[in-house]
Amino acid sequence: MPIASLRISEIFYSLQGEGNSSGWPTIFVRLTGCPLRCHYCDTRYAFSGGETLTLTTIINRIAAYPCQRLCITGGEPLAQQNVHLLMRQLCDLGYQLSLETSGALSTAAVDARVTLVLDLKTPGSGECANNDYDNLTQLRPQDQVKFVLTNREDYLWAKEQLALHQLDGRCTPLFSVAAGELAAEALAAWILADGLQVRLQLQLHRLLWGDKRGC
Repeated sequence: MPIASLRISEIFYSLQGEGNSSGWPTIFVRLTGCPLRCHYCDTRYAFSGGETLTLTTIINRIAAYPCQRLCITGGEPLAQQNVHLLMRQLCDLGYQLSLETSGALSTAAVDARVTLVLDLKTPGSGECANNDYDNLTQLRPQDQVKFVLTNREDYLWAKEQLALHQLDGRCTPLFSVAAGELAAEALAAWILADGLQVRLQLQLHRLLWGDKRGC
């Protein structure tokens, strides 16, 4: 039987820049490969390359950092089937694990101990047609659904999805701006004017380190 492995773009230790854990020290495991091509993607380097590592090697590298919070990201992590085995092993080891996924691939098989951060693609991303809306039925109170907004039309679309799927009562909705395309001040004003129960998030890592890789 072949030894389980994954194609890894990078493993690093930083502060979580987004979502409910923003600001907390976190270990990041970024997997290589993604079936989507969002036009504002800031991790295009993870589309290819990286190195193939056994799960044991990955876990040993993670263990070198003084932290129990861990984020599996990409690329699109669920594009590699062995990520499910890695997540189960990490949960068994006691890590507080989150998974950042595009929402284009099914989350049904994700270990129940993992917090989902589901990035529902807006029309402005260019990948809205690839959303798997069945994933929204898997969301729980500890999970988060993220909308990256490029303009007013994306905002209105996201607002419609909130109501259609009753997301603000089932998980944490996160509204974020696509860098350079929508002003955070404008988004804040729209949220307040409409009385939306969503969390406006700014990318802390971008504020601290810009577009520097591995931060």
